[in-house]
Amino acid sequence: MKTYTYTEKKDTRSGFGAGLTELGRTNPNVVALCADLIGSLKMNDFIKENPERFFQIGIAEANMMGIAAGLTIGGKIPFTGTFANFSTGRVYDQIRQSIAYSGKNVKICASHAGLTLGEDGATHQILEDIGMMKMLPGMTVINPCDYNQTKAATIAIADYDGPVYLRFGRPSVPIFTPADQKFEIGKAITFTEGTDVTIVATGHLVWEALEASKVLHAQGISAEVINIHTIKPLDDAAILKSVAKTGCVVTAEEHNILGGLGESVARVLATTQPAPQEFVGTNDTFGESGTPAQLMEKYGLNSASIVEKSKKVIARK
Repeated sequence: MKTYTYTEKKDTRSGFGAGLTELGRTNPNVVALCADLIGSLKMNDFIKENPERFFQIGIAEANMMGIAAGLTIGGKIPFTGTFANFSTGRVYDQIRQSIAYSGKNVKICASHAGLTLGEDGATHQILEDIGMMKMLPGMTVINPCDYNQTKAATIAIADYDGPVYLRFGRPSVPIFTPADQKFEIGKAITFTEGTDVTIVATGHLVWEALEASKVLHAQGISAEVINIHTIKPLDDAAILKSVAKTGCVVTAEEHNILGGLGESVARVLATTQPAPQEFVGTNDTFGESGTPAQLMEKYGLNSASIVEKSKKVIARK
């Protein structure tokens, strides 16, 4: 069994900041917009090096989306930055009408997603954003797993022509993917191979899935762990190939199980290759205030829950 370790933890939002800074040096068409959260989005270095290519919109997120859409008409590649809640729920109409409907080349970059925003509580946490964004025709939805992958994804989406939703987070999490990785939109990554259960995870839950696979291995259960960094377009082939071998699947995400990655996987299985599935995610609920660790524990977004659901789904085969 292949095992993964880490020597450092870092927030994925810093991966976005590093990627944006690199783009500022290599792609003159990249511009950045922010809704009064420069520090939280780690945009400082980009601004320092490219002050003429940055627009501080203030707390006017809907206006930011409209301006970004307009900038694409002149050939610019705008990266908008604010919290995930304000990047989606607050501005959904503007994204739908001004960006998605007309296929504008806007990169909607959303930090502080999910429960791990922590103490700011339910009003700032969002657990519905993946569902909202994946339902928009033509919208690409990306949710990378660590600092290195977030940096690589940020750089990669600049070369992709079309609207993108890039989701990342606030807490420091293990860095376990290569610094020199090539990010391929829509291409899943199999981290460990197994024969008893497929674990399909995204974002912060990928590391938890790898930890769960170690526990399962020690108990004689062979788990295949797949990192779905691109939720839309989904890598159907990778999922079907794995489930054809294992016969069952667990999906894991820091998102509501209604409308998230798990439902996308269920659709693929239901229409192509039905198999038992269990879900790790929040269950039709808002979050609450607490530390990221406390919230992940309370809502079952951890390796222990993945182990439990893996055993349950194997028993259903």
